[in-house]
Amino acid sequence: MFKYDRRFIRNFSIIAHIDHGKSTIADRLLELTGTISKREMQEQVLDAMDLERERGITIKAHPVTMYYHADDGNTYQINFIDTPGHVDFTYEVSRSLSACEGALLVVDAVQGVQAQSLANVHLAIDRGLEILPVINKIDLPAADVESVKQQIEDVIGLDTSNSILCSAKTGIGIKEILEQLLLSFPAPADPADDTLKALVFDSHYDPYRGVMVYIRVMSGEISKKTLIKMMATGKTFEVLEVGIFSPSEKSVEVLRPGEVGYLLANIKITADVKIGDTITTTKKPALEPLPGFRTITPVVYAGIYPVDSSDFEMLRDALVKLQLNDSALHVEQESSMALGFGFRCGFLGLLHLEIVFERLQREFNLDIITTAPSVVYKIAFTDGTIKEIDNVAHYPDPTFIEYIEEPWIKSHIMAPAEYLGAIMSLGMEKRGELTKTETMDAKRLLLTYRFPLNEIITDFNDKLKSVTRGYGSFDYEFEKYELGDIVKLEIRVNEEPVDAFSCLVHRSKAEGRGRAICEKLVEVIPMQQFKVPVQAAIGGKVIARETIRAITKNVTAKCYGGDITRKRKLWEKQKEGKKRMKEIGKVNIPQSAFMEVLKAGE
Repeated sequence: MFKYDRRFIRNFSIIAHIDHGKSTIADRLLELTGTISKREMQEQVLDAMDLERERGITIKAHPVTMYYHADDGNTYQINFIDTPGHVDFTYEVSRSLSACEGALLVVDAVQGVQAQSLANVHLAIDRGLEILPVINKIDLPAADVESVKQQIEDVIGLDTSNSILCSAKTGIGIKEILEQLLLSFPAPADPADDTLKALVFDSHYDPYRGVMVYIRVMSGEISKKTLIKMMATGKTFEVLEVGIFSPSEKSVEVLRPGEVGYLLANIKITADVKIGDTITTTKKPALEPLPGFRTITPVVYAGIYPVDSSDFEMLRDALVKLQLNDSALHVEQESSMALGFGFRCGFLGLLHLEIVFERLQREFNLDIITTAPSVVYKIAFTDGTIKEIDNVAHYPDPTFIEYIEEPWIKSHIMAPAEYLGAIMSLGMEKRGELTKTETMDAKRLLLTYRFPLNEIITDFNDKLKSVTRGYGSFDYEFEKYELGDIVKLEIRVNEEPVDAFSCLVHRSKAEGRGRAICEKLVEVIPMQQFKVPVQAAIGGKVIARETIRAITKNVTAKCYGGDITRKRKLWEKQKEGKKRMKEIGKVNIPQSAFMEVLKAGE
């Protein structure tokens, strides 16, 4: 059995692009160390959510403690902190890496280095972690190990002389990973003093026991009955239980420096726990928190509304619980003329929005709709003040606006060289600027682009995948705000503006977007007794128009033969009636029309 000794503890994480075999390697490690018996074994053990299994991606970080009897005769405690691979969960990756001393960089022997592994490996290098390259899927006939090693050396700049070749599916090389990991990764550093400092790297809500906080102890000890203080919120609690994950929760007496585990302290309010916060004791508190805590700023906003307004309270509770599990989710209440009461939510990206939307539907059985995503614009007024807006409803009178700035991002796109033309035409369509082209090897290119964020949040990833036949990958990071010719595209139905369909767009894209919305509305709004114009306008200028035809009655059906003036008289009378009806008539837009337009996204 493991007797606590800091020299025999290793904390590590795995960095990999989506679908490079990270979860499968984790499964094999759990099997080899005997953490999970053969009977309990299933694929993707650490991906507990149905959503993670279906999509084959990791959404939440999952820690697990393994005990391994090494060839040198010692028993080691190995703490593995699983991390998501997608760009939208970067904050979660950075928190998990802060709790580790080393990282395995897993690269697919067929696909080679991809954009997201590049982004996450730089996060690890910035934190000074030891990195051990692992080349997976060597059993595949198309595997090209030498060229992948060359890519790792050229693109990332890591030495691959100690890299390990493995096949997680067949179990080749898994023992070598464990042995090499013990040699390459350092043990946790000696604490400077015995004051308790523990990093909160994740948390989740347990309906029976309150908030479960995932921690890595940096210095000091934490056990039952310890009075703790959260440094970011200043709240104090008494610890009821501490434990480790193996892989399910298992309570222990005490957690010491270098160990990873969880604590329960009867925390009822989810907002009391912030990811990246430092926990210390109330008796002898630490003077300053561990570095790296920051409040996350969302980049994409969308409204989430219940389809049935009576579900509003349930939606609020569900969002509060999700927020704890996902610290990057930002929520505030809002109401819309068309959709009633709902919430304005901030996300780190489009996949993040999609995952939150699906989790609300599945885990809480809610029937909800979401509005089209938008980004945060900075508006400078003529009086010198600057205001940030993310909702078209808050757009001010254009006469008071000096200028508008929109967010730009820096993006890395990796793709085979033969798709360069298709990617460049997609880049032009999305107002992108190509800043650098690098050759990774004989077949693949690394393109560095700059894009306005509002161009890529809707469908850029899908379009990139389709023009590169699935071989292209990309990741992005926020760069800065720049001046942009942003206008409010107002949609009017029967001369009345409808806020739910209006949006902020770049002037060059306004006409195409306006036309697409008008065409969709003509399909989904039912015919009225009179003609209904559907217009898209910028300020006072109409840039697109469609007309919903009127339901007409054949008033001349009873006339047969005779003079044409009889028919004319009846038509004139009908025309007068339609005109009068149009003056006083109101068009009721059905709920389904809002859903259809939002689904169209364009």
